[in-house]
Amino acid sequence: MTPISAIGKFLDQPILTAKINKYVPLALAGMGSIVIGKTTQNTPKENRKKEGTKLGIIMGATIVSAIAAPKIASGVTGRKAQRTLDVIKKENSEVVNNYISHKNNSGINYILEKSKNSLLSPKEISKLFSTDKELADKLIPPPENVKAKDIFKEIGWLSIYGAVPVVGGILGGVAADKIYEPEWKEKVPDKVNEGIYQYLANIFLCNIGAGAALGMLEKMNIKSKAARCIGMIGGILLTGVIGGSMIANYIGNKFINPVLFKDKDEEKRTPELLDLSLHTDDIATVSLLSGLKWIEPSLPLLYSVSGYRAGIGYRNDNKHTIKYNA
Repeated sequence: MTPISAIGKFLDQPILTAKINKYVPLALAGMGSIVIGKTTQNTPKENRKKEGTKLGIIMGATIVSAIAAPKIASGVTGRKAQRTLDVIKKENSEVVNNYISHKNNSGINYILEKSKNSLLSPKEISKLFSTDKELADKLIPPPENVKAKDIFKEIGWLSIYGAVPVVGGILGGVAADKIYEPEWKEKVPDKVNEGIYQYLANIFLCNIGAGAALGMLEKMNIKSKAARCIGMIGGILLTGVIGGSMIANYIGNKFINPVLFKDKDEEKRTPELLDLSLHTDDIATVSLLSGLKWIEPSLPLLYSVSGYRAGIGYRNDNKHTIKYNA
């Protein structure tokens, strides 16, 4: 096994994925506190308490939604939920104990005992795979490429996953304004339209582009992971990065505003640097659809950014006063 392959297997360890997932809520809370502290510090002193409380409500709603998102998405789509760390440790112990009782190999026993509860180093992983690949594959299952028939289920799961934090952010933002702002209803349109923009341009359409590209590659019987990644990135660029902003603005102005906010002027939300940086979640989408499951726990961190910006109703059109710094 090459050093690069060993590192790849290190990242694929189910225990690593479960550990990352375990600490995501703490990471979200830490990041949220930094954003609230920095934004509040830039607010006039007399308004800091009020603004800090409002941002805390928005951030709290976004974080809670982001943490709940995978379970909600799995419940709706029927996709198998991630295993917990305790479950993985129990399964690893069963695999190891069964192996030792039937096919003992003293040369790797120390590695097997460690694998029950802890991460293996790339060097230990390399030795394990060179000694008994069948056993190693049970402890560190190989990535599985998503097949054409499963694409839309996976895309559906990702899209619901991304929608939950955005909805949570909007609801948190409306609640915060309702408590502190007499004219809170006037702020609702911006939150809804920003949420639509964030979801369509930065999440949903990118998922559709990646999935469509993957479907075409499957039909062409192209199985190379490199080709799949390049194709999905191309699909993301076309549907999300290039077309997402235009489509999101069109839907907001032609459908959302006339139905929900009849007095709302037509507006244009333009992409900016942070919007482009939000497309790092598309790297996670590509990796996940390519079979790299260790990416999955990072999604709440990425989708919560869109939820927060929807919650503060951020719009960068010249007609609007930007209330907060995101």
